[in-house]
Amino acid sequence: MLRKIIVTIFILVCFILQCSVFGALSLAGIIPNLMIIITSSFGFMRGEKEGLVIGFFCGLLSDVFFGDMLGLYAMIMMYIGYLNGKFSRIFYPQDIKLPLALITVSDLTYGIFCYLMFLLRGRLDFPYHFVKIILPETLYTIIVTLFLYPLILKVNDRLEAREKRRTQKFV
Repeated sequence: MLRKIIVTIFILVCFILQCSVFGALSLAGIIPNLMIIITSSFGFMRGEKEGLVIGFFCGLLSDVFFGDMLGLYAMIMMYIGYLNGKFSRIFYPQDIKLPLALITVSDLTYGIFCYLMFLLRGRLDFPYHFVKIILPETLYTIIVTLFLYPLILKVNDRLEAREKRRTQKFV
């Protein structure tokens, strides 16, 4: 129960930071995608199911506040969380290369799916969109990941240690 409360608070705080603080710190109108960082991180730390659930709620927040259609971002983030959860078997907490690679691929994938929504609106210049929007957002997200990921890892480690102590208490 504590894990659910802390993860919910974490998602809300990161969403508020993404909308307010990083909105003010935007570089050429580009802000990092903290929801991708959270979804991917918890996905490969905790597995497919938790990645899927966290992706759904992160995407649902994006849908409610920024989306044209309810459920589109939730679906994209669910897939991202689920696919990142597939890598939980080879996840090593001390190695940051896998999380950076997965978050990079996740953010690029998210950007391409968002471009497909622009494509439906008649904007056909993919190279421009990729160079001016998708790639800078991915780079900014990677930089923020270097600072946010250790915090997510620390929170996850403490929650896992607490859960381990509680299960040993009952055995």
